Amino acid sequence: MPVHDWTRVRANRFHDFHQSWTIDIRNALNGGLLPEGYVALAEQKAGGPAPDVITLSIPIEPGAGMTGGMAVATAPPKTTVRTESDALNYARKANRIAIRHPDGRLVAVIEIVSPGNKDSKHAIRSFVAKAVEFLFAGVHVLIVDLFPPSRRDPQGLHKLIWDRIQDEDFALPVGKPLTLAAYSSGTTICGYIEPVAVGDALPNMPIFLTPDWYVPCPLEATYQHSWAMFPKALKAPLENPPG
Repeated sequence: MPVHDWTRVRANRFHDFHQSWTIDIRNALNGGLLPEGYVALAEQKAGGPAPDVITLSIPIEPGAGMTGGMAVATAPPKTTVRTESDALNYARKANRIAIRHPDGRLVAVIEIVSPGNKDSKHAIRSFVAKAVEFLFAGVHVLIVDLFPPSRRDPQGLHKLIWDRIQDEDFALPVGKPLTLAAYSSGTTICGYIEPVAVGDALPNMPIFLTPDWYVPCPLEATYQHSWAMFPKALKAPLENPPG
């Protein structure tokens, strides 16, 4: 099913779809995609652009009885752009305080971008700062942005995030203004970027559980299921855009 142009409807309609899609992704991950010992939880945003889906783990050593998922060395994620920075290796030498969730170690976050994440300078700066904070804390990140760049992110959110990590040229390809971006955080930070457009099918994107191990996030399948459940009365502006 092609990605719809969500700029055609009010933010509250995307919010409804967003909530359903978040739960569908959570259910798919907990339904067998995650290795034993890992769990995906949907958490409500509170006080800012916090993640919508959080993957937690019962602490286990990677490879010790882990089943499911894919190794980067043998099955690297298939994205249009891959980028890497070793700046984190030096930044991590600074002291910091970590507060961990009592249910388990935070491993990865999935963020489905909402219009509100881009509607002001403060909102977009907060979003970018939070993503970078996660990465520097060793938490892997997947960002799904189905909204075109604004004047505050003219080359998309990935460019703003990566500029906080390393200076590097990046421009969205013509005709592909939407961005899927997966980041792994280890000794280095690696970014896997897939630009898409309205009308495209969504590819699976990696959710990293370790810097070298990931599971595919079934974006297209979960999007289709959420769309099937979306109220028919609200679909018309998205299915039949003005000619």
